Amino acid sequence: MKAGVIKIAEGAVQARQRIEQFVYQTPLLYSRELGKLYGSDLRFKAENFQHTGSFKMRGAASKMTSLTDKQGLITASSGNHGIACARAASIAGLDLVVVLPENVAAAKLKKIEAYGVEVVLHGAESNLAEAHAQSLSVSRGLLYVSPYNDEAVIAGQGTIGLELLEQTDRIDNIFISMGGGGLISGIASVLKHVNPNIHVYGVSAKNSAALAASMVAGKVVITDHYDTLADGVAGGVDDNSVTLALATAVIDEVLTCSEDEIVFALQKLAFDEHLLVEGAAALALSGFIQVAEKVVDQNNIVLLCGGNFDNDKVMSAIKP
Repeated sequence: MKAGVIKIAEGAVQARQRIEQFVYQTPLLYSRELGKLYGSDLRFKAENFQHTGSFKMRGAASKMTSLTDKQGLITASSGNHGIACARAASIAGLDLVVVLPENVAAAKLKKIEAYGVEVVLHGAESNLAEAHAQSLSVSRGLLYVSPYNDEAVIAGQGTIGLELLEQTDRIDNIFISMGGGGLISGIASVLKHVNPNIHVYGVSAKNSAALAASMVAGKVVITDHYDTLADGVAGGVDDNSVTLALATAVIDEVLTCSEDEIVFALQKLAFDEHLLVEGAAALALSGFIQVAEKVVDQNNIVLLCGGNFDNDKVMSAIKP
């Protein structure tokens, strides 16, 4: 096992102790209907019920509690990371600037602004917002907090893996949405460290698949990005991202899903499971549905990464 994977797994144990006051253990929910429909033990790790509505609270809190100096911070986000950083900064008493893409969901923007942080809108997609934030960090002397390209952030996301190991005795497969790779790298590093036989599926949106393409190429590559319901995982990957090597080491299989598949998964979650989530969370379920016949009679976990969505956008998508 690669040293980087072990380092993240060990870091997750340390992060869990630091962030206890910032987060709570989210439930592992048995499927109401879809498990029966697809013939498997299907459960949902419900990070949509986490503080700020997504898993991002874990990474943000992990990073901010790892700092020794109270300096000004800046971050970039498609929404959820910004919300989490804003809340964590307010609890920790830190000054924060959040740079968001201009197409950020209105609900996410409102939540970030409610914490009283400085908000800057820039660019049509997440990677442009990230580049602008990194530039501002230099010009204004602020510490940049990456949504994914930071070992402390990744270790914070890895605390989900620690909870899963306590919540269930067996995991055959886990399905996790892929954006910059921080979430899947953190969780999978923990799970693989304990049980290398757990099969990790990374699920990528066809309309924004930079990490998936980079894994195939063996290096960070630039890809085209189109609008996607899974806006929480949209955008590129930093040239120096630590997540590429980690993701390559811990992901067993990458699945790519279309917008139609994401819509179908959103509908299944809403009408069969009575769960309203954001598109990035439905993306993970769409991956499970894609290979459901392969994983019959196995223990499957779908990671629901968040529940912060634009009401009009999601309601329009799930409308029968």
